[in-house]
Parts: sequence; structure tokens; C-alpha cells
Amino acid sequence: MAASSIKEPVRIRRKTLANGNVSLYLAIYINGRREYEFLKLYLVPEKTRADKERNKQTLALAASIKAQRIVDIQRGAHGFKEDSREDTLFYDYYNALSEKRKKKESSGNFGNWASCLRHLMKYDPRQSLTFADITPKWVQGFRDYLENSAEAFGCDRRVRRERRPLSQNSKHSYFNKLRTCLRQAYEDGIIRTNPMRGISGFSTREGTREYLTLEEVRAMAGTDCDYPEIKRAFLFACLTGLRRSDVEKLSWGDVTELNGRTRLVFRQKKTGGQEYLDITAQAAELIGVRG
Repeated sequence: MAASSIKEPVRIRRKTLANGNVSLYLAIYINGRREYEFLKLYLVPEKTRADKERNKQTLALAASIKAQRIVDIQRGAHGFKEDSREDTLFYDYYNALSEKRKKKESSGNFGNWASCLRHLMKYDPRQSLTFADITPKWVQGFRDYLENSAEAFGCDRRVRRERRPLSQNSKHSYFNKLRTCLRQAYEDGIIRTNPMRGISGFSTREGTREYLTLEEVRAMAGTDCDYPEIKRAFLFACLTGLRRSDVEKLSWGDVTELNGRTRLVFRQKKTGGQEYLDITAQAAELIGVRG
């Protein structure tokens, strides 16, 4: 058989986009099946020398990826490839990854991992789900579920007066948790290609923030409360601008007296950054007597 008649297992294909750019993708032929891998690499119209150089580098990168895919296929065909790990249980891996990240992330972000898991299991409740089942079609199906079917608080057993769809930012957050999980699985060698490639996520939307007026804060200060410690903490947050999480973790070791002023020296729980904050006498009074 002539060398020219042998079909290449991986070919670089091009698709012209509406804006004039050209998208590069791979057509992969394995055991009579054809798959596509969208590289998110683009050629631009060559109007300047810089455009030509940019396209040259883009094509070189695409060729490098193509060569790597050919090596992967050849190793698999000759038995040199490591044992497949795509039979790894997806939910076991997801739980292990979220627990690993728990130590590095805020409680709020870790809560998003847990919420995403509940929606994933509502979308596909199979405990036997493996990474071999996570195809681009499956990922697109989960995106469609978030877009059209998922409800806020829809994964708990509490009775709600009304059903509400997920907020745009929740869709964005949950889909990105799946994206992070699949990217890490690819880095760990569990999957050979990332099924998230080519599937767009959700945009975020600026939330509406509500603010108390000075008169409202004064009214709250003059109102009796069954839980005086909570009232003091709330008013302290109003006067200092601290997050609830930072108020909760404050200790006397964070409070210093300097030239008649009271200063807080603490590390933010959310960002981990060191903060120095001089507070008013009224806020200092709310802290109470040093213990």
C-alpha cells in the first residue's frame, strides 16, 4: 500500500468564523470512529507582519498538539499506554477533589462544591457513573439542566411556597465546578481528552446589593433584641465594614491600643490578606471589656 493512501489518524481542520478568524480543530480517527477536538486556537486575517508571526506560532502549537495525539494513539495501539483509568467512579473522585480543596478555599466556595454535587446527582443519580460516561453530550446535558430545569433550593426536602430557577451566577458557579473537576481529571491522566472542550459556560451577572440607611441603623441600635450578642456583632460590622466571617474569628490578640486609638490587625478569612483597621470609639465600645 502506498504511503499516500494511508489515512492519518489525526488531521488539523479549519473552520472560518463569522468574524473572519479561522478556528483550528482536530479530526481524530480511532477504530473506524471519528472524533473532534476543538483547540480554541484561531488564525487571524494577515494584515500585518505581526499577524503573520502570530498565525505561524498558532499553527506550530496546533501541529504540536496533533503530534501528541498521534503518539497517544500509537501507544494505545501497541499496548504501551498505561491502563485506562476512565473506569474511575466520577462521584468518588469529585468528593475527594472537593475535600482536598476545602482547606484552601472559603466556606462559601466549598459550599458551592457541595451544591454542585447535589445538582449533578439530580441530573445523573447513578452511583456507578464513571469518567467513561462523561462525554461532551453528557456535559452539554448538564448545562441544559442548569439552564432549563434546575431550581434554587431544588435539592433539599424543605417545602417551598414557590419554585425559583437558579440564578445566573449559580449556574456559572456550578458549571465551573464541573469544569474544574474535569480539567483536574485530565491533568491526573484519568481521561485522555477533556469533554468540556468546545462547550461554553455561563456568564456572570452583577448582583443587586441592599444597603441600610443611617436612620435604619440607628433604629436597629435602639431596638431590643432577644440575642444581644448578635445585635452587638451586627452593629460592629456596620461600623467597621467587616464581613461576618471576619467578625466571628476576631480575638483579643487582633485588638491593639495605639496612641489612644483602637486598631484591628487581622488576616481576612476570604482572601488571607493581612489587614490593619483603625476603628471608631463607638465600635471599640461594642467589643466590650478585654478578657
